[in-house]
Amino acid sequence: MPVETLTYAALGARLRISPAAARSLAKRLRLPCSLADDGKALVNVDLAEIRHTPRPRTGSKSGDASQLTVKIVALQAEIVRLEAAAAGHRADFEHERERADRLMAELRQANAEAMAAREAKARLEGSLRSGGGAVGSIDGHGQAPRRLGHLAAELVEADRKARRS
Repeated sequence: MPVETLTYAALGARLRISPAAARSLAKRLRLPCSLADDGKALVNVDLAEIRHTPRPRTGSKSGDASQLTVKIVALQAEIVRLEAAAAGHRADFEHERERADRLMAELRQANAEAMAAREAKARLEGSLRSGGGAVGSIDGHGQAPRRLGHLAAELVEADRKARRS
């Protein structure tokens, strides 16, 4: 077929595409271009060499708007679902945080009781080493055996508290 000189609008009409698409195609194929006397661009093209198949049209604009509306509604529903899930996760987080705080308080209490038990044990051992070991010895009014009894009772009580925790 011979080379024809066409405007972008005429080329678009022959190829069943828009004038803007025809201009883009001419640029992509690097077709020679010139200006007409009226200022319009002319393209020198051999239509037999161009293998262009136009894409099928996607539909009307109102169909696109309705599809977008459906997508927007679906995305809004997804946002609501994700916000509900996030609120549930936040509630779980708060519950676990309170649980961890309670456990830390219990751990501190148990640690304090264990320290008290160790101190009572050390006092009892010190008392036994310093002279309270002789049960029959009397230091004035029989205070040593009584003091040892109190220290032993403190130790037993501290041990019971530590076991409860």
